[in-house]
Amino acid sequence: MQKGKIGVTTENIFPVIKKFLYSDHDIFLREMVSNAIDATQKLKTLSSCGEFKGELGDLRVEIKLDKEAGTLTISDKGIGMTADDVDKYINQIAFSGAEEFLEKYKDSANSIIGHFGLGFYSAFMVSKKVEIRTLSWKDGAKAISWVCDGSPEFEINEIEKTERGTDIVLYIDDECKEFLEKEKIEQLLKKYCKFLPVPIVFGKRQEWKDGKMADTDDDNVINDVKPAWTAQPTELKDEDYIKFYHELYPGEDDPLFWIHLNVDYPFTLTGILYFPKFKNNLDLQQNKIQLYCNQVFVTDSVEGVVPEFMMIMRGVIDSPDIPLNVSRSYLQSDANVKKISSYITKKVASQLENIFKNRRNEFEEKWDDVKIFIEYGMLTDDKFCDSAMKFALMSNTEGKRFTLDEYKQLIEATQTDKEGNLVYLYTTDKTAQFSHVKAATDKGYDVLVIDDQLTSPFIGLLERKLEKAHFVRVDSDIVDNLIVKEERKAVEMTESERNTMTTLFKSQIPTIEKSDFLVTFESLAETTTPVQITQNEYQRRMKDMAKVQPGMAFFGEYPDSYNLILNANHPVLKRIIADAHAALDKTLAPIDTELSAVNERIKTLRDKKDATDDDKAQLKNEESQAEQLRDKQNRAIADYAATVPQIGQLIDIALLGNNLLRGEQLDNFLKRSIDLLK
Repeated sequence: MQKGKIGVTTENIFPVIKKFLYSDHDIFLREMVSNAIDATQKLKTLSSCGEFKGELGDLRVEIKLDKEAGTLTISDKGIGMTADDVDKYINQIAFSGAEEFLEKYKDSANSIIGHFGLGFYSAFMVSKKVEIRTLSWKDGAKAISWVCDGSPEFEINEIEKTERGTDIVLYIDDECKEFLEKEKIEQLLKKYCKFLPVPIVFGKRQEWKDGKMADTDDDNVINDVKPAWTAQPTELKDEDYIKFYHELYPGEDDPLFWIHLNVDYPFTLTGILYFPKFKNNLDLQQNKIQLYCNQVFVTDSVEGVVPEFMMIMRGVIDSPDIPLNVSRSYLQSDANVKKISSYITKKVASQLENIFKNRRNEFEEKWDDVKIFIEYGMLTDDKFCDSAMKFALMSNTEGKRFTLDEYKQLIEATQTDKEGNLVYLYTTDKTAQFSHVKAATDKGYDVLVIDDQLTSPFIGLLERKLEKAHFVRVDSDIVDNLIVKEERKAVEMTESERNTMTTLFKSQIPTIEKSDFLVTFESLAETTTPVQITQNEYQRRMKDMAKVQPGMAFFGEYPDSYNLILNANHPVLKRIIADAHAALDKTLAPIDTELSAVNERIKTLRDKKDATDDDKAQLKNEESQAEQLRDKQNRAIADYAATVPQIGQLIDIALLGNNLLRGEQLDNFLKRSIDLLK
């Protein structure tokens, strides 16, 4: 019998391991099983290079629960350990057997998981006592047991054991009884060990029999020892990729595309990334990509390894070169991580371009599902954006798809303004903005449909990337002003006429919450709609940006800015103007005369260089009088406008065409429409 103390520099090592080294107690099972896999892989390596000449036998890792005894046992048939091995690898904490083995057999070693030599001690997070029962592969080796109760004290004894390999017996602590429940252990095995390279057996497979679940004679093998990402792309068919996707994400729709990662220089990286259906909204569900290290699950928080925009993808990445913290629980920042992230970006862009070039029809069919991902990537990653400019598609109102270069060639002859800018017209809702779309297409223009939640930032990006390009929504102005090719003739109206018409129509605009209307005049064709409503492009874009960029939230508080455009040449407008003058001239003329006189006095007083206090007081009185006269003028016009239902009707028709007429205002419009038919 041998007694001794574990080689540590402090007797407080176990509390450190329990409380700080491993952030999640569940990880102990991953570490125990990983060690068992290592032992098995080492034996395979020794056999392949001729050092071990015996029979390998049925190499598997078995997990056994004994609830009555309060134990959880992890057994392997790997290389086992001698007393010297135990002393070297168990008693001397942080001396990694895997590291030494890899150095010795670096040219032939199978995948060895361990890095730090600390994984075994995670057992003490959940155990009041741990026993190792082991027999080495070496000729003449004696079986031994190692027992430790969570203090630096241990005990080694020779025991009877005839099978090569190691049993780790965990005597589960009273505070951790959950780890004696079958469902809990199976859940952890499926989370951490689902794709390990050696079969992991946990009890018997069950099936429904006589109204309940019952054990069968077949072993319950937890894992898939050769998951899809470990195969060569040439070995897999589409159905293999889809099957593996549903293994990872049961119940989800089939993926759109996938990318098989397989690189061995300057780092080792394998994996499969999938494009799920995004359903035309930016579903920023993260933690859907799983990170593995030699097929051992590490984490699903892969920030840094995967570029931000790809966090909405699904799949698996496996690399022994990704730096992990000592407990293999999370990533550490490292230059390799940046290289891997850049490689993944390049690979995804390259594969998408490949699919576009070789299977364009399929790419176009799936564009609506994948475009939100591509747009988001272009907005957040410059390198991806530069690549994506070749395969990002634009869709027009006829449902046709174009690359950016193709679309430029389509519209440059008809949609270049007088400054040489190429004007891209677009709609965010071709039904709600139908009249504006039709006006543009009737004029020979083509209109794009850009209708997802990234519209404003995305078109802003394109305006920066494309030379002399300007994007304009079709309802941002009248069609004649969307693409200005020559100077337009101003409307010939006196200031008095302009003020009268402005008040006449503005007074009848119904109150719409957080909306502001500016009345303007255009000299359009007689057949053009008499009243139109457009929305200021800049302010609307800023408000849209405020929804996706917190720093611009203040724009969201601004009212929506609309233009109520009156076609001064339309017969109906001409008649309304003529009738208004006839009805209001007698009322407004004396007010106009008095207001002109007051304004003249105000101008004189303001122009005085050495104004006295009396002058300042008089100026204040004159300004107050002018304000009263303007109010009187506006009330007279508004009172008259209220007696002319055609004015409200024209306004409401324009509001209705822009989906702005709702509730009580819509009801009033319907009643007025019926009255006008009588």
